[in-house]
Amino acid sequence: MKRLLLATSVAMLALVNPITALSKKESKPDLNPIPGKVLDHKGIVINPTPVKITRPYSGMYNISAGLNLSNIPDDLTYVMTETPVSKDGIYTEALYGEELAQKNDVKPVSGAYRLYIGPHKISVIGYDKVGAAYGLTTLNQIVAGVIKNGQDLPMMEIEDYPALKNRGVVEGFYGEPWSHETRLSMLDFMGRNKMNCYVYGPKDDPYHRTPSWRQPYPEKEGKRIAELAERANKNNVRFVWAIHPGGDIRWDKADYDSLLNKFSAMYDLGVRQFAIFFDDIKGEGTDSHKQAKLLNDLVKDFVKQKDGVENLILCPTDYNQGWANPTENGQLAIYGRELDPAVDVFWTGKVVCGDIEPASMEFVDTRIKRPALVWWNFPVSDYCRHNLLMGPVYGLDTTLTGDAMVGLLSNPMENGEASKSAIYSVADYDWNPAAYNPLDSWTRSFEAIMPGAPEEYGTFAIHACDPPKNYRRNESWNVETFRYDNYTPQQYNALKNEFSKIKAAPDAMFTKGGNMPLVVEIAPWLVQFSNLGDRGLKALELIKIYESGDKVKFKEAYNRLKLLNDIQKPGYMDHRSGTLRLQPFIENVLTDLAPYYNN
Repeated sequence: MKRLLLATSVAMLALVNPITALSKKESKPDLNPIPGKVLDHKGIVINPTPVKITRPYSGMYNISAGLNLSNIPDDLTYVMTETPVSKDGIYTEALYGEELAQKNDVKPVSGAYRLYIGPHKISVIGYDKVGAAYGLTTLNQIVAGVIKNGQDLPMMEIEDYPALKNRGVVEGFYGEPWSHETRLSMLDFMGRNKMNCYVYGPKDDPYHRTPSWRQPYPEKEGKRIAELAERANKNNVRFVWAIHPGGDIRWDKADYDSLLNKFSAMYDLGVRQFAIFFDDIKGEGTDSHKQAKLLNDLVKDFVKQKDGVENLILCPTDYNQGWANPTENGQLAIYGRELDPAVDVFWTGKVVCGDIEPASMEFVDTRIKRPALVWWNFPVSDYCRHNLLMGPVYGLDTTLTGDAMVGLLSNPMENGEASKSAIYSVADYDWNPAAYNPLDSWTRSFEAIMPGAPEEYGTFAIHACDPPKNYRRNESWNVETFRYDNYTPQQYNALKNEFSKIKAAPDAMFTKGGNMPLVVEIAPWLVQFSNLGDRGLKALELIKIYESGDKVKFKEAYNRLKLLNDIQKPGYMDHRSGTLRLQPFIENVLTDLAPYYNN
């Protein structure tokens, strides 16, 4: 009879509660464990992971006097943000050029470098100026790590180069576009992590898409575009401005002239690379032949006529395998036959939001006759705006190379600061896919994102991963939840400890985290996260009171938890975390013990 009453109560509450309780027969989604493992980096953290690190020398440098950067060009010293500088410090040089690079076995790829921390000096040899900047960026990270940990600087050699040509971010989500300050901060962050491509294409920018794509930006917005292009250039990032004309394009001379005029206006603001989006449209704009001809004409009439303009980028209407026509009459095959080979083509993979796998890349590459440029829809959350996606970056095949994709760009959340942890790991993957370690990369990001409270930030991030729909992500895998009548003391204590950490973490992030823009951006989630921890502790306490048999205390505790849960539920539903395991645990305690309460 007890089991019958419990089952009836579960069914009734599941119908009326906005946060659905799981019955004992229901199972959680079958989510794969996070690949990789956390490593001990001995105080030296480098992101992205270098291709090769060796220790041909056993010596160590005392770093207390800093580095002597007098032989570093002034336009490269800006990356040495955490390095103490002194004329009495270790002599450091940075050189670049193809001939010098060849003599030092530097791979002939833009961004490649060798870093020598040797017995007599520190030397960076770059294939080009970008490579020299990247080598100094790595050196800056090493020096910052040893200073923070009170270590000496170990002598070493690093051979490094990027695996993918295009590494970065596409601001292409639906929802509130990033603020100007967030974009500037993101460009700096991308530069520190050796990303080189930022595509400006927020869906809700009216001058980017229908109906105002033909119109020039107002003066104020135009100045901001110019500032972004300048900041990107300083960080060795290409600022790519995208236009989305397909919603109402007329395929006539007037519209073509409008495109040329818009591109020319953006060129005058400092933009040197452009993209055209035909995604998420219907009607005349989806004509594959006309799309290809438009791009070809723009290559001829604009790209080749203007100094310094990079390849055009095209986002297809058929941008994923799920709805792409696979035949010779499909859009991708038409691109392969008709589209200028220099135009790069975006691709989201097998589906809109999903893993990036070799089979899907082969599907698109063989049709468009070139390696695709991956638009990876993670950690974008425009389909689950009540949730933040703060979890590890996984689902990217580590055997893929530049032969399969010309690059991979992350489409982030409208919460730009909160997206940086994922972007940190995307930078790691883009640079060196073969060595990519998802769990370690994600854990390393905590210190970079929230230097004053990395553990507390990690506590929040591990419980804010799952959408909870579409592209499901593992969440809260560090604890086991249970039902009120089926647990061990170890499980109980572990969950109690975790809920205590959850309750306290937001306050630590506010007071000592060292990243106020992020804290302000996600403040509503942090408030609800602390509340979640409090409800969890009260749910655990209720179980113990139930076991004690004290009916008066049980009734008071049950009423307190249920009232608190009901009062906080609207705020929680708007700013959710712990949706996969933690909030269901609380709901289950209330549901399972309801018959006892009613009796």
